[in-house]
Amino acid sequence: MAAIIWQTPANGPEAKDFVFLNDGGIHSAGKRYVRPYYFEFISHVKNRWAGKAIVDLFTEEFRGRSYEYYESAVKCGRIQVDDKIVPVSYVVRSTQKISHFVHRHEPPVLAGNVSILHIESDVITVCKPASIPVHPCGQYRKNTIIGILQAEHDFAPLFPIHRLDRLVSGLLIFARSADKAEQFRQQIDAGLLNKEYIARVIGIFPEEEQVVDANVNYDAREGRSSVEVVEQMDIALEGKAACTRFLRISTNGTHSVVLCKPVTGRTHQIRVHLQHCGHPIANDDLYLSKTVTPRSARGTGANRTASIHKHQPLLSDSTISENHNPDADHVDFSIDPMCTNCPSLSPKGYGGDEEGLWLHCLRYSGPNWSYECPSPDWAVLS
Repeated sequence: MAAIIWQTPANGPEAKDFVFLNDGGIHSAGKRYVRPYYFEFISHVKNRWAGKAIVDLFTEEFRGRSYEYYESAVKCGRIQVDDKIVPVSYVVRSTQKISHFVHRHEPPVLAGNVSILHIESDVITVCKPASIPVHPCGQYRKNTIIGILQAEHDFAPLFPIHRLDRLVSGLLIFARSADKAEQFRQQIDAGLLNKEYIARVIGIFPEEEQVVDANVNYDAREGRSSVEVVEQMDIALEGKAACTRFLRISTNGTHSVVLCKPVTGRTHQIRVHLQHCGHPIANDDLYLSKTVTPRSARGTGANRTASIHKHQPLLSDSTISENHNPDADHVDFSIDPMCTNCPSLSPKGYGGDEEGLWLHCLRYSGPNWSYECPSPDWAVLS
């Protein structure tokens, strides 16, 4: 095997890093994959890690791999401390540098184009397809809006002015300098921004404007928000104040398209406020009911259509396949003997088909400026 070239966050994505395949799934356009690559994860020993043996530390803090894997990785130098190979019994000290060299596989995203809407000297706006995260997070680094814009258009650095959940589509605004980003931040802090989204929801939404003013409490462990309703004045609320205005645009008797104007910006605010109204987003399996199967028992595919949600049980983690795509056999990448994901293109545990939420960022405006994004096809009711 050729000499390994280890990448770090300093190595930007390139167009050749991406592979487009049609999996034969529900999305005819296929998916955007990232060729697996060698990557150096760098971290520094936190105070609570100090005094732990290196293998125990990784097993306890990074549970995606087994004790046996971490033991082998330390022995062969795939895990190093201060750039040195150490024994498996090595006890780490605070602030030491730890490197974990891995063969990195990123989950695929839907293969929609990231359309450039406006290019100005200090601002770029794009239309974000659903399923692509905005910036590096979790298992995603190159398969992100920022990564794709850098690889395909050489736009870097970019400073996101706001963020959209991975499964949400629509307008994204990027500043092209830290100074411009700071100007936007000051306007956000002053409450000078107006935000407009559209959603396709279950049922006939009321014709008159609906205002939901209810605290939102986000449970990071479950990845889900809930609305807190004041029932007793002497009970303190744990959630954050949240307000959203809703106005029906159209309805066909089964679904409605609703204009959503969040006054605040809490996690999943629009989604949980629409659920609170009795009109959840029509393909949002996370909020189609008041209760939901705990994350530990849910599959990793985030959304299914409402009919699938109602008539099919959710998959448990134990029933999720490794999602080996036969087309991956024809994609040229090195199979790494230490890799726990090879030979698949996508990492193990990826849940397969998913669709974007019927929630779309339509427009942002502020003092003397306004940017907008075309509406998606699902916003037209037949």
